[in-house]
Amino acid sequence: MKWVAITAQTKSEQDFALLTIMLKALGFQAYELENYDKCRFQMFRPSDLILEVAYRNNPKADPALDLTISDPDSALEIIKKMGLEVVDDHSGPEPEHTGRHFNVRLPGGTRIQITGVRLPLPEPDLRSRFDGNLVAAGKSFAIVVSRFNSFITERLLAGTVDALRRSGVDSDNGYEIVRVPGSFEIPSAARTLAETNKYDAIICLGCLLRGDTAHYDVIVNEVTRGIVQAAQETGVPHAFGVLTCENLEQAIDRAGLKMGNKGFEAALAAVEMANLKKAIGTQQSALRDNKSVVGRRSSVGKDKSAVGSRSLVLGKKLDNGKSQRQTRSRPSGKKPKR
Repeated sequence: MKWVAITAQTKSEQDFALLTIMLKALGFQAYELENYDKCRFQMFRPSDLILEVAYRNNPKADPALDLTISDPDSALEIIKKMGLEVVDDHSGPEPEHTGRHFNVRLPGGTRIQITGVRLPLPEPDLRSRFDGNLVAAGKSFAIVVSRFNSFITERLLAGTVDALRRSGVDSDNGYEIVRVPGSFEIPSAARTLAETNKYDAIICLGCLLRGDTAHYDVIVNEVTRGIVQAAQETGVPHAFGVLTCENLEQAIDRAGLKMGNKGFEAALAAVEMANLKKAIGTQQSALRDNKSVVGRRSSVGKDKSAVGSRSLVLGKKLDNGKSQRQTRSRPSGKKPKR
């Protein structure tokens, strides 16, 4: 078997349209719509697919589609914004309750069941079996994450830790997580960590959402300026993973949905900059060593020429002294007595 298609059947044309919109909003990649006389099909491709076979005691109560996803909280927010009916929402607060289960009932009667496991925060292990690795083994990183808007920042943190571990960073000693009250406090904590000289790079994670006042613009400018200054003045690379969004939907898209995970991207930038700093430092050390060797050779040559000059002057002085003594011992016009 080279491929398989799993089909979900809706009970009405309206439910079909709503379900396709919902799947697109959840991040599924849609392909060309197929229309026939008695039916229509919309093909989707998720980022990862697992075929699951189940048996339940009451098959009649089974939903038309059962989705098990990685981020049920974000999915629930998207479905609520679509105005769809959510029933049987079973969940507890994070992080005590690691799972969430709820049903979506479409107007035509089609029922979609969504089950998900929340990311095990604050230190998620998202490694899969087959992954490509970046070169970050042996390096140390500090992650500064804001508690404010934790609904978004914890998902940025999950992406950051995932990227670091997939890059070969030691999961026990390769990174440290430091939480601060809000994004405004990130630059101060980042600078303090950088000045310890314990870390190869600092990763800054936060989320700022525009409000009705100018507070957003003030905080964005100060946070950006503070992180840039901390990186320039300490010489330790700082990765900027602070989201600056107009609304919550934009933040969700950048915390693991349509626009990827900016925490993951910030971690990759930190790894690259840490390697770049090491490469530049190695080159500068080699140049300094070459200059010192050339300097020593030049000084040795100068010393030899100075010794030769002193010998030449001394020889002249000796010759002059000898000639003067000879002149004094043999006056002109007189022969020595015997």
